[in-house]
Amino acid sequence: MNGSLGMKRLNRGKASWGNAATRVLLGILLGALLSATPGDRVQAQTPSDSRNSVYPIEPPPPGRDPLPSDRALQDDLSIQESYRVSVLSPDYEGGLWVGSWQGVARIDPNTGRILARIGLPETTVEAMVEDKVGRIWIGTFDGLKRIDPRSSEITAENFTLPSNRVQSLLIDTRGYLWAGGDRGLALISPDEGLTMTTLRKLPGISANAMTLDRNGDLWVGTLDGLVKVETASAFVTQRIADLPGETVNALVTDRFGNLWAGTPEGLIVIDPGTNRVTRSVTPMRGRNVTALSFDDDGGIWAGTERGLFRINPYNGAVIDEIYNLPSSRILSISPDTGNKLWVGTTEGLAWVSASTSRARAHETFSRVVE
Repeated sequence: MNGSLGMKRLNRGKASWGNAATRVLLGILLGALLSATPGDRVQAQTPSDSRNSVYPIEPPPPGRDPLPSDRALQDDLSIQESYRVSVLSPDYEGGLWVGSWQGVARIDPNTGRILARIGLPETTVEAMVEDKVGRIWIGTFDGLKRIDPRSSEITAENFTLPSNRVQSLLIDTRGYLWAGGDRGLALISPDEGLTMTTLRKLPGISANAMTLDRNGDLWVGTLDGLVKVETASAFVTQRIADLPGETVNALVTDRFGNLWAGTPEGLIVIDPGTNRVTRSVTPMRGRNVTALSFDDDGGIWAGTERGLFRINPYNGAVIDEIYNLPSSRILSISPDTGNKLWVGTTEGLAWVSASTSRARAHETFSRVVE
């Protein structure tokens, strides 16, 4: 009886306070729903023991003029036949993936024989990396693509990046894929190929190069120095600016945890613990360093716009300089691959003998053939 009376009173009450109040209540509820739509936030999918964070979706920052070293290269876009070999990526089976402006191929680094060619709708390749299960990720001027090396087929694509010009790729210690472009950074699920989160307010805007430190955190070379990103949360935790040359073109970590950065003004070493430059490699001062890689003996190879050099990491002395490459403008380096040093230049691919240091151009991927 009391329940029935209460229901009747409730119904009369709803009728008595009328449509105006109902509209107010509905407006409040609708506003709450709109403010919590899935498009407003992206949840980073990290392991259960990692800190989960929510990131607001924001428009990407404005673009920047091409780097001084890139302006001449940008003119090459009008050339129908370009031999630029921008990236070299060894795989776990001992093959070498060659990314060029003619497409992508896998070669036997012992003989130079082409094992597979990949047909891409966009052939301007700038970055490449192998994930934890052997799939090959390719960054182009038109987005990100995943290749199954067994079938040589494209099995996933991603065009939802801050910018579809992908300049750098890296697999972190958890197996997730980071894609750096000229307007920010994105975290990608390598299995689905989907964007998990984006870091669009990246200091320095352009993610030119990436490396992991000894703690598994991500360091990004940008137009304005270095940025440290915590991989579990995608939070920027440190920034190192005012470096000689400002822009970081190439970035690697040595066995002691130091960061080696190539800039338009030379090669510098940074202690990531103190954020201080500990050394400027004297022979590289004034040189535009465009590519870096450590070999198995601990030496560091530095590719520049005017030659390729092997540097003693302890005293900074030049151990070797390689001549007779297809071009003196170096874009990519792969040491200790098929008992050779493989080098990508603006005029093609070459290999260097470990015993004689003599360079030879690859017959297919070079404009210049001996």
